[in-house]
Amino acid sequence: MWEFDTFMAQPLIHFQNADILNGETVVIYGLNMDVLPGDLVYIVGKVGSGKTSIIRTVIAENPVGNCSEATVCGFDLVSLHKRDIPFLRRRIGVVFQDFQLLTDRSVEANLEFVLRATGWKDRSDIDTRITEVLSAVGMGTKAHKMPHQLSGGEQQRIAIARALLNKPAVILADEPTGNLDGETADEILLLLQKLNSEGTAIVMVTHNRSIYEKFPGRVFTCESERCTELVDEGIDIDF
Repeated sequence: MWEFDTFMAQPLIHFQNADILNGETVVIYGLNMDVLPGDLVYIVGKVGSGKTSIIRTVIAENPVGNCSEATVCGFDLVSLHKRDIPFLRRRIGVVFQDFQLLTDRSVEANLEFVLRATGWKDRSDIDTRITEVLSAVGMGTKAHKMPHQLSGGEQQRIAIARALLNKPAVILADEPTGNLDGETADEILLLLQKLNSEGTAIVMVTHNRSIYEKFPGRVFTCESERCTELVDEGIDIDF
């Protein structure tokens, strides 16, 4: 594991000539990608182009294929032991399109579940952290609510709060506005942009062109079994 000062100088996510798998099938060949602290990165492309497979590889849900190098938050994905995957995932926050909240328990209990699953034990520390993250996403009064009592936008804010619990270096957002109306989607994007401006790297999967036009960042496009960064302004993406 890296020392803190070295960690800050290194890419949070680093792929060099890496094949990305979906099951046993290669969906992207030779991925080269560096995500640095504070970056805002979009991964765009048509459905089935491999966008989500990259996210699954980053969180070690999918194994990495042939590669020169593949590291995430200091963990080598090639040699990563199964017992180390939870420690990797503590460095990453993940936000899904469908929220994935536990419907049988309150907002507070949802967040407590994640904290206890990642090693938190002290009741006072847990309560303090839950209060902090709910306040950060503007949901400080919703701890007692059940998920079904919240709007879609509120549920996504809770999902972002959940992603923040362990103070991640990077948040992976997989189509985070896909189930939201336009106005609510903008609110969620503004929240993610605020977190990014405060230093958290954001990697967002989307097929919505208007998002990265409204909130500019680095753009990687997945097409024809490749994922490459767009470096020239004015390039039109056809999907």
